[in-house]
This record gives sequence, structure tokens and C-alpha cells, in this order.
Amino acid sequence: MGRVPGHLLNQFSLDEYEENLRVATTVEGWTREGSVQYNNVYVLDPAMEVIGTLEHIAPDERIYAARFVGDRLYLVTFKRIDPLFVIDLSDPEHPGILGKLKIPGYSDYLHPYDADHIIGIGKETSENTWGGVSVEGLKIALFDVSDVNNPIPIDDVVIGEPGTDSEALRDHKAFLFVKEKDLLAIPVSEIKRVENAESKYPGSYGTAAWQGAYVYRVNPAEGFVLQGTVAHAEKGSPYTWDSPDAVRRSLFMDDTLYTVSARSIVMTDLADGSRVNEVFLPYRWGASPTPVPVR
Repeated sequence: MGRVPGHLLNQFSLDEYEENLRVATTVEGWTREGSVQYNNVYVLDPAMEVIGTLEHIAPDERIYAARFVGDRLYLVTFKRIDPLFVIDLSDPEHPGILGKLKIPGYSDYLHPYDADHIIGIGKETSENTWGGVSVEGLKIALFDVSDVNNPIPIDDVVIGEPGTDSEALRDHKAFLFVKEKDLLAIPVSEIKRVENAESKYPGSYGTAAWQGAYVYRVNPAEGFVLQGTVAHAEKGSPYTWDSPDAVRRSLFMDDTLYTVSARSIVMTDLADGSRVNEVFLPYRWGASPTPVPVR
């Protein structure tokens, strides 16, 4: 058993590599001077003794996403802007920050594209008139980390209005990426701005929810190229949380993309984006999972 200060964000905050355990933690607490928040990286040997330490990263921020890839750690913290840290772990006894990139927004999940590029999915942010930070739509970003001292953004896409959500922000199994096909499929519960035609005031608008998936071709040369969208529900309730039409999983077989919600499975042709079929599931409101009759 080993012990380090702080707490883990999720399973991607720790990793075993060459018989050592690498851990990224956030420390939060209170002192007489006020609140304390910072982030640490530790390396533990097979006896679970700490042999490498990198502490007090990004004071007053917490970890939003972490991803260990070989002898590197990609770390996202956030308070007002999104620093993406590239941390060197090639010498386990002396971890160090190689470079960082500060851009608006933040990533909740990081996924390696290849050795020199990484994909992030999270939320866009902007400064509001009160001097604070407002959370905007869903954001997907592609970063070039080939120059570890100077990571740069290649491309990013922002989907929907504030409140737009994705299952992939909380569950990495909802994130479908296939490098051989340059295929990226993201579940999206989108808040859309719609014009209020019945209002007597010009420029009046409301919101409506769209449930489905966005499908992109992605590579470093082109960035994100939208190939199409797969709708599971159009213009439903403006509330997207826990909707039975929200896509939870995506997969493909041959040239057919399958997107799965609690209510149905939609099959889409990857070649032309046409809808092949939809199979409705025995969904029942309030039952999770749906009971299966015993025969």
C-alpha cells in the first residue's frame, strides 16, 4: 500500500508503466488564510514508495482531465482558462513540466490520436460582463504535441448553446474514435437556439433540444470535418438531462454506424450518411435497466 496527498479525478488519473505507478491528484482544503487548491504528480515504485514528485501545479485550479501516454502525462486544469500541461515522466525520479498551452474552455476527456496529437472534449468558455466565466457549448479540440515544449491547437469545433451536453464528458466508452477510418462519433444532447415566430418582438428566440450524434472525419491535415449528424429526437423538451433519446454508445460494423440510446438503435450508412434502419427498444420510463421477462 502507498499513500500520496490529494484525491483522484477518475481512472485516467493513475497509470502503471514499466513497473512504476504514476498518479495525478488534486489537493483541496482550508487554512487560516483561506482555501487551498493545487495539483500534484507522483511516481511510486513496485514497493509503493514515492520515488518521484512534482507538486503545486496550477495553484487555485483543479484537474479536469488527465491522460498518461508512454513517458508523458497530459494534464488539463481549469479556473478561468484551460492550461494543457505536457509533463515529462521519462525519468521517474524527476518528473517535470515540458510545456503548456492556455486557451479558452476546458477538456473533460483526453484521447490520444497518435504519438504527436491528442483529442480533447469538454466545454467552451467565455468571460462575462461581471468578470466571471460563462460555460458555453460542447467543444472538441485537436492538439499538436510533437513539440513538447510548445503544444499548439490545430482545430476546434463548438457545438450548440450553453447547456449542450455529451455522455462522453462522463463516460469514455461513449467516445468512438477509429484512427484507421479517421472516424470520430460523439453523442450530443444539443441545445439549439430557435426563432420564436409567434413573438411580437423582433429577434426573439427560444431553445429546443436535439438528441443524437455528430460524426466527423478527423486528422491533423484537415482538423475536424463534419460528415453528418444522426438524429434520435428532434426539437424535444429543452431539458436534456437523462433523456431516453440521449445517445449513450456508438459502434460500427462494416460500413454501418450504430448509435444507441435507451429508446432505440439507429443504423446509419457511413458512406453517404443515409438512415438505414431504426430498432426501438423496450424502454420504460423510470426503469433502469429495462426489465427482461424470464421465460
